[in-house]
Amino acid sequence: MAVLDWLLDSDPSIRWQVMRDLTDEPNEVVAAERSRVASEGWGARLLDLQATDGQWGGGSYHPYWTSTTYTLQLLRDLGPDPTSAEVRKAVTLVRDNAATTLDESGQSFFLGETEPCINGMVLAMGAYFGEAREELVDRLLDEQLDDGGWNCEAPTSKRSSFDTTICVLEGLLEFERAQGAVVGVTEARARGQEYLLERRMFRSLSTGEVIDRNWTLFSFPTRWHYDVLRGLDYLRSAAVEPDDRIAEAIELVEKNRGEDDRWPLQNPHPGQVHFDMDAGADKPSRWNTLRATRVLNWAGHGG
Repeated sequence: MAVLDWLLDSDPSIRWQVMRDLTDEPNEVVAAERSRVASEGWGARLLDLQATDGQWGGGSYHPYWTSTTYTLQLLRDLGPDPTSAEVRKAVTLVRDNAATTLDESGQSFFLGETEPCINGMVLAMGAYFGEAREELVDRLLDEQLDDGGWNCEAPTSKRSSFDTTICVLEGLLEFERAQGAVVGVTEARARGQEYLLERRMFRSLSTGEVIDRNWTLFSFPTRWHYDVLRGLDYLRSAAVEPDDRIAEAIELVEKNRGEDDRWPLQNPHPGQVHFDMDAGADKPSRWNTLRATRVLNWAGHGG
């Protein structure tokens, strides 16, 4: 109970997700708390930082991590009601302002650009905020590799990337949430999920070795980077049935829990931020604790 109290003693963006995912509050209570995200706390602060031309940070993709792309990605993580007046005003500014396009060529921001990792993020935020583009979905489906994932280095590389794959999977899932199930999209997601599961969420398929030790550390915000907790939280969100292929990854989540039953912020990705939402590296993180707790519950390891 002490950990739940600590989580609830926080920003509305965390509180509403705790109420939905951990304490099973009635829908109307969750919705009331969620409605505060755009007008109070971190969500309101992010919205207030938008310039009159629709941009954040002076650019579409740069600088890391205060540009329009990464600010909208973070805002989606906070989970404001996408129909709220504050959010609609901000998203309309992005949609209608050619200066916010990723390649600065005048193309609509929500049509994305060239790399599937960025396009997966753009699709996720576009679908969440009511600006999904089917052209972007079609492009991502065409770019899926034979092993089931995606890679920004394709077609030069024939092997998928965890970083790119998780970004695309999140985008396709958000698209189906917004539009309803689409056979081709569902099938593509299933293949991408198998790519992660066949590799036990972080191991090489050919050697069994850990591909990147950084993936065993849990960051927030994740930006475009993969880690085990992000991968597991995607599977939970997608309602994938847990099986023995996640066992080692779940064991890692449990191992990363502190003696105080809270998860620390690990491996924060370097770059400028609008403001801090956790106490700092190696300190207890509400975001990681929220996400790790709901992952363990999904995997049947809660309590």
